[in-house]
Amino acid sequence: MKYMIMMMGSQKDLESIGGNWSADEVTALHEFMGKWNNDLVETGEFVDAQGLSQPAHARRISLRDGAPVVTDGPYAETQEVLVGYTTIDCASYDRATEIAAKLANTPYPAGSDLGREWYVDIRPCADSFEELEL
Repeated sequence: MKYMIMMMGSQKDLESIGGNWSADEVTALHEFMGKWNNDLVETGEFVDAQGLSQPAHARRISLRDGAPVVTDGPYAETQEVLVGYTTIDCASYDRATEIAAKLANTPYPAGSDLGREWYVDIRPCADSFEELEL
């Protein structure tokens, strides 16, 4: 079964990494993420992973009277957004939870106040319309 592990963050979080983290702290983050991904490759559970650009580069597309309306980000009503994801293919939801728990331990500078607990979300991927369980 495939699962998507989603990392959430805010524009402030991403700006902090670029402006407030030391080079060593950024290196530790990259090393952690590299090891986490490589471990999944080695176990054969890795499918795909992407980090997303800052919310300031997002566009929201809606329709008004049938015509597209484009709104540039970031969006004031949204505090946290998807900042990256990893898709895995593993034996069970419990195994996906175990993998995600390692990611929930992503390093950040000591003394940093994220304003919330760090977390990741997991959702099974539906391979067919029937699996959507509507």
